[in-house]
Amino acid sequence: LFKPSDMKLSGYNLKNIEAQDVVMPPASVFDLPEKVLQFGTGVLLRGLPDYFIDKANRQGLFNGRVVVVKSTTTGDTSAFDKQDGLYTLCVRGLENGKKIEENIINAAISRVLSAHHEWGEILKCAHNPHMQIIISNTTEVGIQLVKDDVRKHPPVSFPGKLLAFLYERYQAFAGSKQSGMVIVPTELIVDNGKKLESIVLELAHLNGLDDNFIQWLENANYFCSSLVDRIVPGKPGAEDLRKLESQLGYTDELLTICEAYRLWAIEGNDHIRSVLSFAAADEGVVIEPDINLFRELKLRMLNGTHTLSCGLAHLAGFDTVRSAMEHPDMSAFISNLMLQEIAAGIPYNVPDAVAKDFGRKVLDRFRNPYLDHHWLSITMQYTSKMRMRNVPVIMKYAATKKAVPENIALGFAAYLLFLRPVVKKGETYYGNWNGQEYAINDDHANYFYQKWQQYGEADIAAYVLGDGSLWGEDLSAIPGFAASVKEKMAALSQGDVIKTIQSNLIKKVPA
Repeated sequence: LFKPSDMKLSGYNLKNIEAQDVVMPPASVFDLPEKVLQFGTGVLLRGLPDYFIDKANRQGLFNGRVVVVKSTTTGDTSAFDKQDGLYTLCVRGLENGKKIEENIINAAISRVLSAHHEWGEILKCAHNPHMQIIISNTTEVGIQLVKDDVRKHPPVSFPGKLLAFLYERYQAFAGSKQSGMVIVPTELIVDNGKKLESIVLELAHLNGLDDNFIQWLENANYFCSSLVDRIVPGKPGAEDLRKLESQLGYTDELLTICEAYRLWAIEGNDHIRSVLSFAAADEGVVIEPDINLFRELKLRMLNGTHTLSCGLAHLAGFDTVRSAMEHPDMSAFISNLMLQEIAAGIPYNVPDAVAKDFGRKVLDRFRNPYLDHHWLSITMQYTSKMRMRNVPVIMKYAATKKAVPENIALGFAAYLLFLRPVVKKGETYYGNWNGQEYAINDDHANYFYQKWQQYGEADIAAYVLGDGSLWGEDLSAIPGFAASVKEKMAALSQGDVIKTIQSNLIKKVPA
């Protein structure tokens, strides 16, 4: 009897894979030139940029492969080497309420090089005339100025490595304008392209690189800010992996799960669009001069809805986002919160139809039967998330609608009750709801510990809402908001959270 362990995914074994539900790479893909240098081996890059590049190669639209740079010294690249850069991307989710299940053998990656051991080989890539694009995901810590020597093998920081590569490129092609690169960071930082460019330019000056190179750096290269949005959990648990490998008929050390939804919004013009020609393969790649619309939609409607729902969902006894979406009342609350209130309060000019369409896609993502996103993990740094994601929405809604956003008020009431620390163990505060203890992972936990003792349930809402140091605004000045939050806290404290949600659903939302 055949077992998946009898065959490992590799270029040689592609011909032996017989599973019907696997999208196979065309043989021609292995002859394509290397066009992309990618800093990072993580699952987000494999599940999003490399997904788009692979899809475009199948359609004959991009015709280029990716050289991946492993910058960290932890782990190794042996899985990529053994599998010839191939990996299976298992797309799982909902689109327009329909289940999506796709298994794709991705052949975008040609090879993986270690910056620590193969820096000379990486610099050789700068001499390749086909090279056009640099992508990165080095975490938010990666885009920081470190006083780095770019002549080291390799430089310490990501910006240092990038600058060294660009300097090698400049020398290899005698500073020709055509040899410049399109650089697209995907780190979760606002204006990541602009920030990376400023750091690289400062490093060039610190390293005393010549003025002609600095002019080429500024005029021949394009640093594009971008926003990525796709949940890529990565490798599934042992039992799910065993089932998948049995279905596929081979083992894959790099098998990666991702949701169906995908967005890569990139700031750029027609020149950027022509270089990033893979964008034509999938509507999930958006190249526009201004990507703030996409940032606002994601920050407010997806992240903001998470933040205003997580405390309430926890108090109601739901562990995961999916389990909450399976309950009619909790699902209705989340939908109304997002589509009726948050959409109306986005502090940006968003057409109503665009917000509603985005919101419906978010609800599909929340209902994804293949992903378990835990509410408690969403409560981490609850207060700073509330300020950044939701306070501008509350202010805009109150100013334009002249009414209390009742769902937001309920979400805020649950936030205050969740942040009621009752005990401290070591450095961590814990709350307790219906006898169930939970950790409070919030930098303001000590603040709430003190304020709850000082004000109690009767006055905590008014005090906290009025604390401008927390919010940058006096939320208690919004007519009726503090009273509504206090009333909902009292109702929730009776213990029947679902009943409180039901009574809130009856309240009419202003048009």
